[in-house]
Amino acid sequence: MEVVMNAEGPVTVEGLVEVVLPGKVEPEGLEIRHGAVPTPGPGQVVVRMEATGVSFAEQQMRRGRYYDQPPFPFVPGYDLVGTVQATGAGVGPGLTGTRVAALVKVGGWASHVLVDAADVVPVPDGIGAAEAETLVVNGITAWQMLHRKARVRAGGTVLVHGANGGVGSVLVQLALAAGATVIGTASARHHDALRARGVFPVDYRDTDVAARVRALAPGGVDAVFDHVGGPGIVDSWRLLARGGTLVSYGSAATRDDEGSKQLPVLKLLGRVWVWNALPNGRHAYFFNVWAGRALAKDRFRARLRADLTEVFDAFRRGEVTAQIAARLPLDRASEALRLAESGTVAGKVVLTP
Repeated sequence: MEVVMNAEGPVTVEGLVEVVLPGKVEPEGLEIRHGAVPTPGPGQVVVRMEATGVSFAEQQMRRGRYYDQPPFPFVPGYDLVGTVQATGAGVGPGLTGTRVAALVKVGGWASHVLVDAADVVPVPDGIGAAEAETLVVNGITAWQMLHRKARVRAGGTVLVHGANGGVGSVLVQLALAAGATVIGTASARHHDALRARGVFPVDYRDTDVAARVRALAPGGVDAVFDHVGGPGIVDSWRLLARGGTLVSYGSAATRDDEGSKQLPVLKLLGRVWVWNALPNGRHAYFFNVWAGRALAKDRFRARLRADLTEVFDAFRRGEVTAQIAARLPLDRASEALRLAESGTVAGKVVLTP
């Protein structure tokens, strides 16, 4: 906000506030930039941000380790929830004033965000902005991995690595709602909360996590959801029962590595290709929520809208809760990023205007 003078006295003018990632910096190196609120072009809307979040992607981006991040400087922020403030030509006027969610990959850490109207998804009444924010990228990722890739069914057993994290906590709840038995890795301080949900917790610091999982599921698990990557991905594959599915969706183990940011992903893709060539009835995927967007944008948008609507419906039924680790204002993004990276919180760190 900016106060200016006109003939009738002081007037408050709304301005743009955004957080800029200038290069490979510590969280405290983030910069705050001010400017004019963008004007929507044809087919676009301006969303006044009410909540955005800190995901693992931003942790990698500040290190220059996210495999397809844009060149520095840029505004991070993978997703957001807000109200449509203005619409461009060709956009129905009824969208103005609607609370929506959007998956943007970058640009969400701003007071006002320019988005294609076709990419926004209405947020149902009764869901707050911060609650909805925890379910956007995390919810879409969890839903698509569980139901579109692994196709988990009632009676199955799944292993969720990082069961207390942003994606992991949603995955756990959706899997339980689907009737699956869930084993989740997390640090010991989160085990009571996981047990309360009905999860069998395993300490990821245990000297032999695989042995602990086998003791709980001697015949193997029907699906493993692995955001860690690195050498441990081999154990995830070996823990599968015949006909089981491994879904790898990150490389947290290589977050602080030096060198090529594409190499960890290429290694994972190589393993996936080799494993799928083996005649043992098991399957492996490297999941990315953006896969296929360039080739089939309309299909991508329709699937995203349908799946996020499913997640919102699950929230309204009480099958999924919004796990908010902390709420901080946008101008404290450095503190929020540091907190998210600390490994001491459960759920998602949310930024508000």
